[in-house]
Amino acid sequence: MTPKRQAARARRVPPAPPCVMVIFGAGGDLAKRLLAPALCNLAQAGRLDGGFKVLGVDHNAKDDAAFAAGLGAFLRELAAEGDGASGPTKVAATAWKWLEERLFYQAGDFEDPATYSALAARLAALGGQGGGNALSYLAVAPRFFGDIVERLAGAGLTREPRRGFRRVVIEKPFGTDLASAQALNARLGKCLEERQIYRIDHFLGKETVRNILVTRFANGVFEPLWNRLHIDHVQITAAETVGVEGRGGYYDRAGALRDMVPNHLFQLLAMTAMETPNAFEAEAVRAEKARVVEAVQLQSSSEALANSVRGQYRAGQVQGHEVADYRREPRVAAHSRTETYVALKVTIDNWRWAGVPFYLRTGKALAARDTSVAIRFKRAPGRLFGAFTGSPAANTLILQIQPHEGVSLAFEAKRPGPEVELAPVRMDFRYADYFAAAPATGYETLLYDAMIGDATQFAGAREIEFAWRAVEPFLQAWEDGGRVHGYAAGAAGPRQADDLMARDGRAWRSIG
Repeated sequence: MTPKRQAARARRVPPAPPCVMVIFGAGGDLAKRLLAPALCNLAQAGRLDGGFKVLGVDHNAKDDAAFAAGLGAFLRELAAEGDGASGPTKVAATAWKWLEERLFYQAGDFEDPATYSALAARLAALGGQGGGNALSYLAVAPRFFGDIVERLAGAGLTREPRRGFRRVVIEKPFGTDLASAQALNARLGKCLEERQIYRIDHFLGKETVRNILVTRFANGVFEPLWNRLHIDHVQITAAETVGVEGRGGYYDRAGALRDMVPNHLFQLLAMTAMETPNAFEAEAVRAEKARVVEAVQLQSSSEALANSVRGQYRAGQVQGHEVADYRREPRVAAHSRTETYVALKVTIDNWRWAGVPFYLRTGKALAARDTSVAIRFKRAPGRLFGAFTGSPAANTLILQIQPHEGVSLAFEAKRPGPEVELAPVRMDFRYADYFAAAPATGYETLLYDAMIGDATQFAGAREIEFAWRAVEPFLQAWEDGGRVHGYAAGAAGPRQADDLMARDGRAWRSIG
Protein backbone atom coordinates (compact mmCIF):
# COMPACT_ATOMS: atom_id res chain seq x y z
CA MET A 1 0.00 0.00 0.00
CA THR A 2 1.43 3.38 -0.98
CA PRO A 3 1.90 6.15 1.65
CA LYS A 4 -0.83 8.17 -0.11
CA ARG A 5 -3.31 5.31 0.17
CA GLN A 6 -2.30 4.71 3.79
CA ALA A 7 -2.94 8.37 4.61
CA ALA A 8 -6.34 8.22 2.93
CA ARG A 9 -7.20 5.09 4.88
CA ALA A 10 -6.11 6.73 8.14
CA ARG A 11 -8.43 9.66 7.47
CA ARG A 12 -11.38 7.29 7.31
CA VAL A 13 -10.86 6.31 10.96
CA PRO A 14 -13.28 8.55 12.89
CA PRO A 15 -12.05 10.67 15.78
CA ALA A 16 -12.74 9.47 19.29
CA PRO A 17 -15.76 11.04 21.00
CA PRO A 18 -15.03 14.25 22.92
CA CYS A 19 -13.82 13.73 26.46
CA VAL A 20 -11.73 15.21 29.23
CA MET A 21 -8.62 13.11 29.82
CA VAL A 22 -7.67 13.50 33.48
CA ILE A 23 -3.99 12.63 33.97
CA PHE A 24 -3.08 11.95 37.60
CA GLY A 25 0.66 12.44 37.90
CA ALA A 26 0.75 14.93 35.04
CA GLY A 27 4.21 16.15 36.07
CA GLY A 28 5.83 12.72 35.94
CA ASP A 29 8.00 11.11 33.28
CA LEU A 30 5.28 8.83 31.92
CA ALA A 31 2.91 11.70 31.27
CA LYS A 32 5.57 13.94 29.73
CA ARG A 33 7.67 11.46 27.77
CA LEU A 34 4.97 9.13 26.47
CA LEU A 35 1.41 10.34 26.95
CA ALA A 36 1.91 13.92 25.74
CA PRO A 37 3.73 12.91 22.51
CA ALA A 38 1.12 10.19 21.92
CA LEU A 39 -1.70 12.74 22.22
CA CYS A 40 0.09 15.04 19.78
CA ASN A 41 0.44 12.15 17.34
CA LEU A 42 -3.26 11.35 17.69
CA ALA A 43 -4.11 14.98 17.07
CA GLN A 44 -1.89 15.05 13.99
CA ALA A 45 -3.65 11.94 12.68
CA GLY A 46 -7.09 13.48 13.21
CA ARG A 47 -8.07 10.92 15.86
CA LEU A 48 -9.10 13.45 18.55
CA ASP A 49 -12.35 15.42 18.54
CA GLY A 50 -12.31 19.21 18.72
CA GLY A 51 -13.95 18.93 22.14
CA PHE A 52 -11.05 16.90 23.57
CA LYS A 53 -9.33 18.37 26.65
CA VAL A 54 -6.58 17.35 29.06
CA LEU A 55 -6.78 18.10 32.77
CA GLY A 56 -3.49 17.43 34.53
CA VAL A 57 -3.60 16.69 38.25
CA ASP A 58 -0.49 16.78 40.44
CA HIS A 59 0.71 18.16 43.78
CA ASN A 60 2.79 21.05 42.41
CA ALA A 61 1.07 24.42 42.53
CA LYS A 62 0.74 25.96 39.07
CA ASP A 63 -1.93 27.29 36.75
CA ASP A 64 -3.08 26.19 33.27
CA ALA A 65 -0.61 28.44 31.45
CA ALA A 66 2.37 27.28 33.50
CA PHE A 67 1.41 23.63 32.94
CA ALA A 68 1.21 24.11 29.16
CA ALA A 69 4.43 26.12 29.02
CA GLY A 70 6.36 23.56 31.06
CA LEU A 71 5.12 20.64 28.98
CA GLY A 72 5.94 22.44 25.74
CA ALA A 73 9.48 23.19 26.93
CA PHE A 74 9.97 19.57 27.95
CA LEU A 75 8.83 18.24 24.56
CA ARG A 76 11.20 20.60 22.75
CA GLU A 77 14.05 19.42 24.96
CA LEU A 78 13.08 15.81 24.38
CA ALA A 79 13.14 16.29 20.62
CA ALA A 80 16.52 18.04 20.80
CA GLU A 81 18.00 15.18 22.82
CA GLY A 82 16.68 12.57 20.40
CA ASP A 83 15.11 10.80 23.36
CA GLY A 84 11.91 8.79 23.34
CA ALA A 85 10.41 5.35 23.84
CA SER A 86 10.51 4.48 20.14
CA GLY A 87 13.34 6.66 18.92
CA PRO A 88 13.55 10.43 18.61
CA THR A 89 10.45 12.26 19.80
CA LYS A 90 9.25 14.61 17.07
CA VAL A 91 6.05 16.55 17.66
CA ALA A 92 4.47 18.43 14.79
CA ALA A 93 4.11 22.13 15.58
CA THR A 94 0.50 22.19 14.42
CA ALA A 95 -0.35 19.21 16.64
CA TRP A 96 1.28 20.79 19.68
CA LYS A 97 -0.52 24.10 19.13
CA TRP A 98 -3.83 22.22 18.87
CA LEU A 99 -3.15 20.31 22.10
CA GLU A 100 -1.68 23.30 23.95
CA GLU A 101 -5.00 25.15 23.65
CA ARG A 102 -6.73 22.23 25.38
CA LEU A 103 -4.44 21.82 28.40
CA PHE A 104 -5.70 22.57 31.92
CA TYR A 105 -4.30 21.93 35.37
CA GLN A 106 -5.59 21.16 38.85
CA ALA A 107 -3.22 21.16 41.82
CA GLY A 108 -4.00 18.74 44.63
CA ASP A 109 -2.91 15.91 46.88
CA PHE A 110 -4.04 12.49 45.60
CA GLU A 111 -5.01 11.48 49.16
CA ASP A 112 -6.97 14.62 50.00
CA PRO A 113 -10.77 14.41 49.46
CA ALA A 114 -10.80 18.15 48.73
CA THR A 115 -8.82 17.47 45.56
CA TYR A 116 -11.70 15.42 44.19
CA SER A 117 -14.35 17.96 45.09
CA ALA A 118 -12.38 20.56 43.17
CA LEU A 119 -11.87 18.07 40.35
CA ALA A 120 -15.62 17.45 40.09
CA ALA A 121 -16.27 21.18 39.78
CA ARG A 122 -13.54 21.56 37.18
CA LEU A 123 -14.82 18.64 35.11
CA ALA A 124 -18.33 20.08 35.17
CA ALA A 125 -16.96 23.39 33.86
CA LEU A 126 -14.83 21.76 31.16
CA GLY A 127 -17.20 19.08 30.00
CA GLY A 128 -20.65 20.56 30.43
CA GLN A 129 -23.46 19.25 32.59
CA GLY A 130 -22.23 16.30 34.66
CA GLY A 131 -18.70 16.61 33.29
CA GLY A 132 -19.44 14.81 30.02
CA ASN A 133 -17.11 11.97 29.08
CA ALA A 134 -14.07 11.52 31.29
CA LEU A 135 -11.06 9.21 30.94
CA SER A 136 -8.88 9.14 34.07
CA TYR A 137 -5.29 7.97 33.52
CA LEU A 138 -3.40 6.90 36.66
CA ALA A 139 0.21 7.78 35.74
CA VAL A 140 1.18 7.49 39.40
CA ALA A 141 2.97 5.11 41.77
CA PRO A 142 1.03 1.85 42.22
CA ARG A 143 0.33 2.59 45.90
CA PHE A 144 -2.09 5.33 44.78
CA PHE A 145 -4.20 3.19 42.41
CA GLY A 146 -6.83 2.01 44.88
CA ASP A 147 -6.98 5.29 46.80
CA ILE A 148 -7.52 7.44 43.70
CA VAL A 149 -10.30 5.23 42.36
CA GLU A 150 -12.06 5.14 45.74
CA ARG A 151 -11.88 8.93 46.06
CA LEU A 152 -13.13 9.36 42.48
CA ALA A 153 -16.08 7.18 43.44
CA GLY A 154 -16.62 9.12 46.66
CA ALA A 155 -16.88 12.35 44.66
CA GLY A 156 -19.35 10.77 42.25
CA LEU A 157 -16.80 10.79 39.41
CA THR A 158 -17.13 7.12 38.51
CA ARG A 159 -20.90 7.33 37.93
CA GLU A 160 -21.52 7.56 34.22
CA PRO A 161 -23.74 10.42 33.05
CA ARG A 162 -26.56 9.73 30.67
CA ARG A 163 -25.08 8.93 27.24
CA GLY A 164 -21.59 9.48 28.61
CA PHE A 165 -18.71 7.41 29.98
CA ARG A 166 -16.33 7.37 32.93
CA ARG A 167 -13.29 5.11 32.42
CA VAL A 168 -10.06 4.59 34.32
CA VAL A 169 -6.72 3.54 32.81
CA ILE A 170 -4.34 1.81 35.23
CA GLU A 171 -0.65 1.27 34.55
CA LYS A 172 1.51 -1.66 35.60
CA PRO A 173 2.57 -3.09 37.96
CA PHE A 174 -0.89 -4.36 38.83
CA GLY A 175 -0.06 -5.87 42.20
CA THR A 176 3.16 -7.42 43.44
CA ASP A 177 1.83 -10.96 43.90
CA LEU A 178 -1.43 -12.88 43.57
CA ALA A 179 -2.90 -11.65 46.87
CA SER A 180 -2.22 -7.97 46.14
CA ALA A 181 -3.56 -8.27 42.58
CA GLN A 182 -6.75 -9.88 43.89
CA ALA A 183 -7.09 -7.21 46.57
CA LEU A 184 -6.65 -4.40 44.03
CA ASN A 185 -9.19 -5.96 41.68
CA ALA A 186 -11.63 -6.22 44.59
CA ARG A 187 -11.14 -2.53 45.53
CA LEU A 188 -11.66 -1.42 41.95
CA GLY A 189 -14.67 -3.68 41.56
CA LYS A 190 -16.47 -1.88 44.40
CA CYS A 191 -16.17 1.45 42.57
CA LEU A 192 -16.23 0.56 38.86
CA GLU A 193 -17.78 -1.93 36.49
CA GLU A 194 -15.18 -4.15 34.81
CA ARG A 195 -16.02 -2.51 31.47
CA GLN A 196 -14.83 0.82 32.93
CA ILE A 197 -11.38 -0.51 33.89
CA TYR A 198 -8.55 -0.41 31.33
CA ARG A 199 -5.40 -2.16 32.63
CA ILE A 200 -2.81 -0.93 30.18
CA ASP A 201 0.27 -2.78 28.99
CA HIS A 202 2.06 -0.66 26.41
CA PHE A 203 3.46 -3.81 24.74
CA LEU A 204 -0.06 -4.44 23.43
CA GLY A 205 0.01 -1.13 21.57
CA LYS A 206 2.92 -2.21 19.40
CA GLU A 207 1.96 -3.13 15.86
CA THR A 208 3.92 -6.36 15.87
CA VAL A 209 2.31 -7.62 19.07
CA ARG A 210 -1.13 -7.19 17.50
CA ASN A 211 0.29 -8.72 14.34
CA ILE A 212 0.79 -12.00 16.23
CA LEU A 213 -2.93 -12.73 15.91
CA VAL A 214 -2.90 -11.80 12.23
CA THR A 215 0.14 -13.98 11.54
CA ARG A 216 -1.49 -16.91 13.30
CA PHE A 217 -5.09 -16.74 12.21
CA ALA A 218 -4.99 -15.04 8.79
CA ASN A 219 -2.42 -17.33 7.17
CA GLY A 220 -3.27 -20.87 6.18
CA VAL A 221 0.42 -21.72 5.97
CA PHE A 222 0.88 -21.21 9.74
CA GLU A 223 -2.45 -21.87 11.46
CA PRO A 224 -2.58 -25.68 10.89
CA LEU A 225 0.98 -26.06 12.24
CA TRP A 226 0.47 -24.03 15.43
CA ASN A 227 0.33 -26.95 17.89
CA ARG A 228 2.23 -29.66 19.76
CA LEU A 229 2.39 -31.92 16.68
CA HIS A 230 4.64 -29.52 14.77
CA ILE A 231 6.21 -27.13 17.31
CA ASP A 232 9.18 -28.23 19.43
CA HIS A 233 9.30 -25.23 21.77
CA VAL A 234 8.72 -21.48 22.04
CA GLN A 235 11.17 -18.81 23.23
CA ILE A 236 9.92 -15.43 24.44
CA THR A 237 12.59 -12.78 24.97
CA ALA A 238 12.51 -9.23 26.33
CA ALA A 239 16.14 -8.09 26.50
CA GLU A 240 17.14 -4.53 27.40
CA THR A 241 20.51 -2.81 27.07
CA VAL A 242 19.71 -0.24 29.77
CA GLY A 243 20.33 -0.76 33.47
CA VAL A 244 17.99 0.44 36.20
CA GLU A 245 18.51 4.10 35.14
CA GLY A 246 17.89 5.81 38.47
CA ARG A 247 14.95 3.53 39.35
CA GLY A 248 16.96 1.55 41.89
CA GLY A 249 14.54 2.28 44.73
CA TYR A 250 11.63 0.72 42.84
CA TYR A 251 13.58 -1.96 41.02
CA ASP A 252 15.37 -3.34 44.08
CA ARG A 253 11.95 -4.06 45.61
CA ALA A 254 10.44 -5.48 42.42
CA GLY A 255 13.09 -7.33 40.39
CA ALA A 256 12.94 -8.60 36.83
CA LEU A 257 10.18 -11.14 37.38
CA ARG A 258 7.65 -8.79 38.99
CA ASP A 259 8.58 -5.97 36.60
CA MET A 260 8.21 -7.91 33.34
CA VAL A 261 6.91 -11.46 33.53
CA PRO A 262 3.26 -11.39 34.75
CA ASN A 263 2.54 -8.49 32.40
CA HIS A 264 4.68 -8.10 29.26
CA LEU A 265 5.93 -11.66 28.83
CA PHE A 266 2.67 -13.33 29.78
CA GLN A 267 0.80 -11.07 27.37
CA LEU A 268 3.12 -12.27 24.60
CA LEU A 269 2.62 -15.86 25.77
CA ALA A 270 -1.14 -15.43 25.74
CA MET A 271 -1.19 -13.92 22.24
CA THR A 272 1.06 -16.71 20.97
CA ALA A 273 -0.74 -19.63 22.59
CA MET A 274 -4.43 -18.63 22.78
CA GLU A 275 -7.17 -20.41 20.86
CA THR A 276 -8.98 -18.68 18.01
CA PRO A 277 -11.49 -16.17 19.43
CA ASN A 278 -15.00 -16.16 18.02
CA ALA A 279 -14.61 -12.50 17.04
CA PHE A 280 -11.96 -9.80 17.12
CA GLU A 281 -13.76 -8.14 20.02
CA ALA A 282 -12.76 -7.43 23.59
CA GLU A 283 -14.78 -10.08 25.39
CA ALA A 284 -13.88 -12.86 22.96
CA VAL A 285 -10.14 -12.07 22.79
CA ARG A 286 -9.74 -11.51 26.53
CA ALA A 287 -11.62 -14.72 27.34
CA GLU A 288 -9.25 -16.81 25.21
CA LYS A 289 -6.17 -15.08 26.62
CA ALA A 290 -7.36 -15.71 30.16
CA ARG A 291 -8.13 -19.34 29.35
CA VAL A 292 -4.62 -20.10 28.10
CA VAL A 293 -2.91 -18.28 31.00
CA GLU A 294 -5.11 -20.25 33.39
CA ALA A 295 -3.77 -23.43 31.76
CA VAL A 296 -0.13 -22.65 32.61
CA GLN A 297 1.01 -25.60 34.73
CA LEU A 298 1.56 -24.70 38.39
CA GLN A 299 4.94 -25.88 39.68
CA SER A 300 6.07 -27.17 43.04
CA SER A 301 8.86 -25.33 44.86
CA SER A 302 11.46 -27.86 43.72
CA GLU A 303 10.21 -27.67 40.12
CA ALA A 304 10.21 -23.86 40.21
CA LEU A 305 13.83 -23.80 41.41
CA ALA A 306 14.87 -26.32 38.76
CA ASN A 307 13.03 -24.43 36.00
CA SER A 308 14.29 -20.93 36.75
CA VAL A 309 17.51 -18.95 36.70
CA ARG A 310 18.09 -15.57 38.32
CA GLY A 311 20.90 -13.23 37.41
CA GLN A 312 22.21 -9.82 38.47
CA TYR A 313 24.46 -7.67 36.30
CA ARG A 314 27.95 -6.78 37.31
CA ALA A 315 30.17 -4.05 35.89
CA GLY A 316 30.85 -4.27 32.18
CA GLN A 317 30.34 -2.63 28.81
CA VAL A 318 27.11 -2.45 26.85
CA GLN A 319 27.63 -1.42 23.23
CA GLY A 320 30.79 0.48 24.14
CA HIS A 321 29.37 2.22 27.23
CA GLU A 322 30.60 1.48 30.74
CA VAL A 323 27.92 0.12 33.11
CA ALA A 324 28.38 0.04 36.87
CA ASP A 325 27.71 -3.01 39.02
CA TYR A 326 24.00 -3.22 39.88
CA ARG A 327 24.82 -3.15 43.60
CA ARG A 328 26.52 0.22 43.11
CA GLU A 329 23.47 1.81 41.47
CA PRO A 330 21.76 4.58 43.50
CA ARG A 331 19.21 3.33 46.06
CA VAL A 332 20.20 -0.33 45.56
CA ALA A 333 21.14 -2.35 48.66
CA ALA A 334 24.87 -3.12 48.93
CA HIS A 335 24.17 -6.85 49.27
CA SER A 336 21.04 -6.98 47.12
CA ARG A 337 19.79 -10.37 45.93
CA THR A 338 17.25 -8.82 43.54
CA GLU A 339 17.37 -10.32 40.08
CA THR A 340 17.94 -8.11 37.03
CA TYR A 341 17.63 -11.17 34.78
CA VAL A 342 15.29 -14.12 34.91
CA ALA A 343 14.79 -17.17 32.71
CA LEU A 344 11.85 -19.53 33.23
CA LYS A 345 10.56 -22.73 31.73
CA VAL A 346 6.78 -23.14 31.81
CA THR A 347 4.32 -25.50 30.17
CA ILE A 348 0.67 -25.15 29.19
CA ASP A 349 -1.62 -27.98 30.23
CA ASN A 350 -4.10 -28.09 27.38
CA TRP A 351 -4.68 -30.12 24.25
CA ARG A 352 -2.90 -27.79 21.81
CA TRP A 353 0.31 -27.30 23.82
CA ALA A 354 0.75 -30.41 25.99
CA GLY A 355 4.45 -31.26 26.15
CA VAL A 356 5.66 -28.06 24.44
CA PRO A 357 7.96 -26.01 26.73
CA PHE A 358 7.80 -22.22 26.72
CA TYR A 359 11.09 -20.58 27.69
CA LEU A 360 10.81 -16.99 28.93
CA ARG A 361 13.73 -14.64 29.57
CA THR A 362 14.11 -10.97 30.35
CA GLY A 363 16.95 -8.89 31.66
CA LYS A 364 18.70 -5.55 31.90
CA ALA A 365 22.18 -4.48 30.75
CA LEU A 366 22.24 -7.22 28.12
CA ALA A 367 24.13 -7.36 24.83
CA ALA A 368 21.33 -6.01 22.65
CA ARG A 369 17.76 -4.75 22.74
CA ASP A 370 15.55 -7.59 21.58
CA THR A 371 11.89 -8.36 22.19
CA SER A 372 10.72 -11.36 20.20
CA VAL A 373 8.78 -14.59 20.08
CA ALA A 374 10.64 -17.48 18.41
CA ILE A 375 8.61 -20.51 17.31
CA ARG A 376 10.95 -23.47 16.82
CA PHE A 377 9.34 -26.17 14.70
CA LYS A 378 10.22 -29.84 14.96
CA ARG A 379 12.97 -31.08 12.66
CA ALA A 380 12.03 -32.78 9.43
CA PRO A 381 13.18 -36.42 9.21
CA GLY A 382 16.82 -36.40 8.08
CA ARG A 383 17.04 -39.81 6.44
CA LEU A 384 16.92 -38.41 2.91
CA PHE A 385 19.85 -36.05 3.46
CA GLY A 386 21.88 -38.01 6.00
CA ALA A 387 24.26 -39.41 3.38
CA PHE A 388 25.10 -35.90 2.20
CA THR A 389 25.09 -33.31 4.96
CA GLY A 390 23.27 -34.74 7.96
CA SER A 391 19.89 -33.77 9.34
CA PRO A 392 18.35 -30.46 8.24
CA ALA A 393 18.15 -27.71 10.84
CA ALA A 394 14.85 -26.93 12.55
CA ASN A 395 12.77 -24.16 11.02
CA THR A 396 12.23 -21.08 13.18
CA LEU A 397 9.58 -18.40 12.84
CA ILE A 398 10.61 -15.21 14.63
CA LEU A 399 8.03 -12.56 15.52
CA GLN A 400 10.22 -9.52 16.16
CA ILE A 401 8.53 -6.96 18.42
CA GLN A 402 11.43 -4.51 18.75
CA PRO A 403 13.66 -2.87 17.75
CA HIS A 404 13.22 -3.85 14.07
CA GLU A 405 9.57 -4.86 13.91
CA GLY A 406 8.78 -7.72 11.55
CA VAL A 407 8.59 -11.45 10.93
CA SER A 408 11.32 -13.79 9.68
CA LEU A 409 11.36 -17.47 8.77
CA ALA A 410 14.52 -19.57 8.83
CA PHE A 411 14.52 -22.64 6.59
CA GLU A 412 16.84 -24.88 4.58
CA ALA A 413 17.80 -24.47 0.92
CA LYS A 414 20.25 -26.22 -1.41
CA ARG A 415 23.59 -24.47 -1.72
CA PRO A 416 24.49 -23.94 -5.40
CA GLY A 417 26.87 -26.56 -6.75
CA PRO A 418 27.00 -30.14 -7.99
CA GLU A 419 26.53 -31.68 -4.53
CA VAL A 420 23.41 -31.73 -2.37
CA GLU A 421 24.49 -29.45 0.43
CA LEU A 422 22.00 -27.80 2.76
CA ALA A 423 22.36 -24.15 3.74
CA PRO A 424 20.29 -22.14 6.23
CA VAL A 425 18.50 -19.12 4.72
CA ARG A 426 15.98 -16.55 5.96
CA MET A 427 13.00 -14.72 4.57
CA ASP A 428 12.49 -11.38 6.31
CA PHE A 429 9.52 -9.05 6.47
CA ARG A 430 10.05 -5.67 8.11
CA TYR A 431 7.26 -3.23 8.76
CA ALA A 432 9.46 -0.30 7.73
CA ASP A 433 10.00 -1.83 4.27
CA TYR A 434 6.29 -2.21 3.51
CA PHE A 435 4.46 0.45 5.47
CA ALA A 436 5.01 4.15 6.06
CA ALA A 437 4.68 4.29 9.83
CA ALA A 438 3.76 7.54 11.55
CA PRO A 439 5.77 8.60 14.64
CA ALA A 440 4.55 6.64 17.65
CA THR A 441 5.32 6.05 21.31
CA GLY A 442 3.27 2.83 21.45
CA TYR A 443 0.49 4.51 23.44
CA GLU A 444 -1.46 6.04 20.55
CA THR A 445 -3.59 3.01 19.73
CA LEU A 446 -4.25 2.21 23.38
CA LEU A 447 -5.33 5.76 24.26
CA TYR A 448 -7.60 5.90 21.24
CA ASP A 449 -9.12 2.50 22.10
CA ALA A 450 -9.78 3.60 25.68
CA MET A 451 -11.58 6.69 24.40
CA ILE A 452 -13.80 4.70 22.02
CA GLY A 453 -14.43 1.97 24.61
CA ASP A 454 -12.56 -0.91 22.92
CA ALA A 455 -10.85 -3.01 25.62
CA THR A 456 -9.50 -5.68 23.24
CA GLN A 457 -5.87 -4.69 23.80
CA PHE A 458 -6.19 -4.29 27.58
CA ALA A 459 -5.74 -6.98 30.22
CA GLY A 460 -8.79 -8.29 32.06
CA ALA A 461 -8.95 -9.06 35.77
CA ARG A 462 -8.81 -12.83 35.20
CA GLU A 463 -5.71 -12.60 32.98
CA ILE A 464 -3.88 -10.60 35.62
CA GLU A 465 -4.74 -12.98 38.45
CA PHE A 466 -3.96 -16.14 36.47
CA ALA A 467 -0.57 -14.71 35.48
CA TRP A 468 0.32 -13.95 39.10
CA ARG A 469 -0.87 -17.41 40.10
CA ALA A 470 1.47 -18.96 37.52
CA VAL A 471 4.58 -17.04 38.65
CA GLU A 472 3.92 -17.17 42.39
CA PRO A 473 5.58 -20.61 42.83
CA PHE A 474 8.83 -19.06 41.57
CA LEU A 475 8.58 -16.15 44.02
CA GLN A 476 7.86 -18.49 46.91
CA ALA A 477 10.65 -20.90 45.96
CA TRP A 478 13.17 -18.06 45.74
CA GLU A 479 12.30 -16.92 49.26
CA ASP A 480 13.44 -20.29 50.57
CA GLY A 481 16.51 -20.88 48.38
CA GLY A 482 18.23 -20.65 45.06
CA ARG A 483 21.10 -18.45 43.92
CA VAL A 484 21.33 -15.17 42.06
CA HIS A 485 24.11 -15.58 39.50
CA GLY A 486 26.26 -12.69 38.36
CA TYR A 487 26.72 -11.80 34.70
CA ALA A 488 28.81 -9.10 33.10
CA ALA A 489 26.90 -6.15 31.69
CA GLY A 490 26.89 -6.55 27.92
CA ALA A 491 26.59 -10.35 28.05
CA ALA A 492 23.53 -12.38 27.06
CA GLY A 493 22.81 -13.28 30.68
CA PRO A 494 24.25 -15.76 33.19
CA ARG A 495 25.77 -19.03 31.98
CA GLN A 496 23.23 -20.97 34.06
CA ALA A 497 20.45 -19.79 31.72
CA ASP A 498 22.23 -21.59 28.89
CA ASP A 499 22.39 -24.69 31.10
CA LEU A 500 18.61 -24.48 31.63
CA MET A 501 18.13 -24.96 27.89
CA ALA A 502 21.05 -27.34 27.35
CA ARG A 503 19.69 -29.96 29.71
CA ASP A 504 16.68 -30.23 27.38
CA GLY A 505 18.95 -30.48 24.34
CA ARG A 506 18.05 -26.95 23.23
CA ALA A 507 19.72 -23.53 23.07
CA TRP A 508 18.64 -19.91 23.22
CA ARG A 509 18.67 -18.04 19.95
CA SER A 510 21.18 -15.19 19.93
CA ILE A 511 20.00 -11.89 21.34
CA GLY A 512 19.76 -9.10 18.78
